Amino acid sequence: MFIRVKKIGQYEYLYLVQNVREGGRHVQKVISTLGRRDDVENSGLLDGLIASAARHSRRSIVLSRFYRGELAELRRRSIGPDLVFGRLWQETGCAGSLRQHLADRHFGFDVERAVYLTVLHRLMVSGSDRRAASWRETIEVPGADGITLDHAYKAMAWLGEPIAPVTPDDARERYQAEVIEEALYAHRRALFGAAVVAFFDTTSLYFEGRGGATLGQRGHSKDYRPQLNQVVLGIVLDENDRPITSFLWPGNTTDVTTLLPVVERLRSRFGINRACVVADRGMISAATIAQLEAQGIDYILGARERSSKEIRDTVLNDDGVSVPLIIPRQKGATELAVKEVKIAGRRYIVCRNPEEARKDAETRAKLLSDLTRKLSQGDKALVGNSGYRRFLVAPDGAGFAIDPAKVEADAAFDGLFVLRTNMKLSPLAVVLRYRQLLSVEQSFLASKTLMATRPVYHRTDAAIRGHIFCTFLALILRHELLARLAKRKDPMPEWQQIIDDLADLSVVDVEQDGRRARLRTAPRASIDPVCRAVGLSLPPVFQEMPSSKSREPAT
Repeated sequence: MFIRVKKIGQYEYLYLVQNVREGGRHVQKVISTLGRRDDVENSGLLDGLIASAARHSRRSIVLSRFYRGELAELRRRSIGPDLVFGRLWQETGCAGSLRQHLADRHFGFDVERAVYLTVLHRLMVSGSDRRAASWRETIEVPGADGITLDHAYKAMAWLGEPIAPVTPDDARERYQAEVIEEALYAHRRALFGAAVVAFFDTTSLYFEGRGGATLGQRGHSKDYRPQLNQVVLGIVLDENDRPITSFLWPGNTTDVTTLLPVVERLRSRFGINRACVVADRGMISAATIAQLEAQGIDYILGARERSSKEIRDTVLNDDGVSVPLIIPRQKGATELAVKEVKIAGRRYIVCRNPEEARKDAETRAKLLSDLTRKLSQGDKALVGNSGYRRFLVAPDGAGFAIDPAKVEADAAFDGLFVLRTNMKLSPLAVVLRYRQLLSVEQSFLASKTLMATRPVYHRTDAAIRGHIFCTFLALILRHELLARLAKRKDPMPEWQQIIDDLADLSVVDVEQDGRRARLRTAPRASIDPVCRAVGLSLPPVFQEMPSSKSREPAT
């Protein structure tokens, strides 16, 4: 039933019309003629009709009064986070893998729900685990009522606890989180196939506290916190940027010692035998490359172009022709000049990025300008600055001066990077695979900033491992959502916009005339593409709730 407008002559008339079916077809039947449009609107007839009909529509009354601010909120809970990430938690195998390995354990609380809440907190708000305790009161998560901060600590300690080795002669200690990772990879492999490329990189993560019994050590801090204990965190992604596994070493572990153990564990734990390993120059050494080749493992490694004599004196001076390459990216394209150099069976790919070369030259020019000014003011403190020191020389032993030869030598590396590989791929394919290593760095950035793995206050190694593994699980869910969004033609929303819009999507309990109702707030811009990407439907805008007054039992 609806209002129809019909123009007769110079006037418009309003009719109350109903759709009916007559003779096998739909026709419009006029129920009542309301009159001339201007007369009806001036008389207030429509307003009265609407008000009269609304008295018989509880949904309309409640929504109208709520939007006018006439109904107080009895309770508000955010439903967006669990609506989306709860679905992904199930479909990525996280929930099933945890419950499978908890089957023979008898905790006094739901460990899977405690882990899920911790992961959800990392995705949505992050910060310390203590803050998560109050945040949990603001969201709707089925089955998580009663989960406390103490439960979260116990769940993380369980994730990081040692377990029995697979075989009696296996000397390496295994942890519960590793078993979960293996189950998640098996679930992913069943859906997408085995990994063919493994991207590996490391970073450091400092502690606010001591850093556990063995993990917290002083070492080279990539966070520029050398005074604090830290742990070295490694992560491996596959060719589609899906996280495969993470690694933890004491904070004084050097990068060059990590690659071979990672390769061994990919083979033994995940059965990844033929994947190409891609890693940065910090992982490379002659012994590492010899071991990789002896085991028949394909690799693409960033080379140490400044410290390697062979690269510095021979590879960079090769007179081969560079081929221009254009690599598409999200905004614009990257131009590279690439050439292949082979020396005694060793294959190098030399790449120069003109855009980065210009940036390097500008940075050096500014540094030299500052250095010239400071030399005129005295040079005693300059040698302590590593950025300045590489351009200085002491010709007479009494002072310092800028060495033009060092400046020229430094300019030879502007915009340059060199790759070492044993694969037969084209130079373009090698470069493209190596550039995917940026995804690992972006995952580190997400884990440290968007998901704020820090601060870490835990005192035991097991709790620290569990704490960081929860961030690894959060990275899995984040990647899955972004990957599904990328497959659609909709514009990709910003990650922070997605998080804010999910947090805003809420249910509100109200009461009107002694009867309770649950209302859903209107979705913001990114909710529709996110729900379509995940395959979700939003709950209804209005739901009747059981009366707050309990009924007396029948006698």
